[in-house]
Amino acid sequence: MMGMFIQNKNIYDFTKAVARRMANPAHVSKVRALYKRILQLHRFLPVDLRALGDQYVKDEFRRHKSAKPGEVTSFMIEWEGYRDTLQTQVLETASRGGAGVYGTVLSEEKLKQFQDEQFSQLYELMLESTKPNTQFHTQE
Repeated sequence: MMGMFIQNKNIYDFTKAVARRMANPAHVSKVRALYKRILQLHRFLPVDLRALGDQYVKDEFRRHKSAKPGEVTSFMIEWEGYRDTLQTQVLETASRGGAGVYGTVLSEEKLKQFQDEQFSQLYELMLESTKPNTQFHTQE
């Protein structure tokens, strides 16, 4: 009996999630377009940064599939800002015809808004990005 309750609860949760997504197809389309554009921009990064960036983007978008509306709003704002910054940096690099500088400095004000989990993610990202390039086993 308990197993049936858990199974029904899972079906109920799944149905709610699907209904929520289907209720706003414009939002789903917007999220997909942002995701695709970021991955397209990553194609212009050095191979090691691309591998790291692609994995991070995929993990973050997957992690936020069932986020609360308030979290979704800030998530979209931050990733749209990332897309815009990266697009500018890619275009600047292309116009100079050489290696580019990617990334941005996080302001103290921005860091004050971080939650503990975000500090942990930032630290792990820093560790991954400073490892030797051979770690990714990618082919150009």
